[in-house]
Amino acid sequence: MHEKLSDIYQTESRRVFATLVRLLGDFDLAEEALQDAFAAALAQWPKDGIPANPRAWLVSAGRFKAIDQIRRRMRFDSTVESIAVLSEGHHTPDSIDDDALIVDDQLRLIFTCCHPSLSREARVALTLREVCGLATEEIARAYLVPPSTLAQRIVRAKAKIRDARIPYEVPGKDQLPERLDVVLQVIYLVFNEGYSAFQGEQLVRHELATEAIRLTRLLFGLMPTAEVEGLLALMLLHDARKSARINAQGELVRLEDQDRHLWNQHQIKEGVALVLHALASREFGIYTLQAAIAAVHSESPSAEDTDWDQIVGLYDALLIRMPTPVVELNRAVAVAMRDGPEAGLQLVNAILNQGELAEYHLAHAAKADLCQRLGRTSDARSAYQTAIDYVTQGPERRFLERQIAALSTD
Repeated sequence: MHEKLSDIYQTESRRVFATLVRLLGDFDLAEEALQDAFAAALAQWPKDGIPANPRAWLVSAGRFKAIDQIRRRMRFDSTVESIAVLSEGHHTPDSIDDDALIVDDQLRLIFTCCHPSLSREARVALTLREVCGLATEEIARAYLVPPSTLAQRIVRAKAKIRDARIPYEVPGKDQLPERLDVVLQVIYLVFNEGYSAFQGEQLVRHELATEAIRLTRLLFGLMPTAEVEGLLALMLLHDARKSARINAQGELVRLEDQDRHLWNQHQIKEGVALVLHALASREFGIYTLQAAIAAVHSESPSAEDTDWDQIVGLYDALLIRMPTPVVELNRAVAVAMRDGPEAGLQLVNAILNQGELAEYHLAHAAKADLCQRLGRTSDARSAYQTAIDYVTQGPERRFLERQIAALSTD
């Protein structure tokens, strides 16, 4: 029974929580109700058996536990009365038993946590805590901040939702494009932090990448737009390479040096199919174009056999929609692979001269690599050292240090 209840907690707890937020109108109260519901299940199910609809049972139990708690508080604070009445008024049999409505509750929760009036840091933290169910300590470790700082960030975000009366709902059609963009941005940030941590000694946070993919699958099932599909494809294609990105010593392995037999072909097949479908819609955007670039890499047997002309063309299209220095830098690297290191180096130098990527270690690492390929050892060493000065990620730092050491032995 304990194992079965543990499995149900893993699969259903965040769904139950999302519905309790709708019924109770309060994050903290819903979290307490969730824990009370599972405690009640642990006490009752061994005697009575697991109910036919465990999720509905848990929602109902949690709601009644919360209302009992509110009524107890009413004895000491008369202002709580309206909350209790409101909580009871929200309850209908359909609101607990309707699976479609419960799934919609998760979508409502995502949009609430990603409301544009919240800061980017708050949106990410709140999504990881309330939608993904990660512990505050886990999120704090991922972003290398003290748990107390992260906890305060979440508390302030919840207070803003409450005080600003941010609605717990999927926005209307007129607001949906803007709001959906924010949701996709937050999920993409979560995935990037899991796929390649910004700083620290751990290159990959698999649980963050997995949660981002799960959220995008959920979002795509409810809102099957081309860009949601493109984002899902992008994540699957990058995540498919995770087993080859780190060697046995935990060190970074460049894309061109990876053992492609270790790539997850099932994920690649799914990701390629998704990106082709999204492209065919002609309603795609930046995530689909990035997924298309990842798909070309994923289907190539080696770096030398990659269709670099196609990748440069895709970066040209991406630059129109996303004219950022980082996209320019990635395009420059692709040009170097297509036209030679000298052509790429001229573009990278021009980008660095613009100043926006002056402290971006990957820009200096790209310059160093191209100089190394051209035999300009002194320039390569200088650029590698500059990259090391700005890098904040342990495995990347050690990779760059190995590159400098290799120059010294040439």
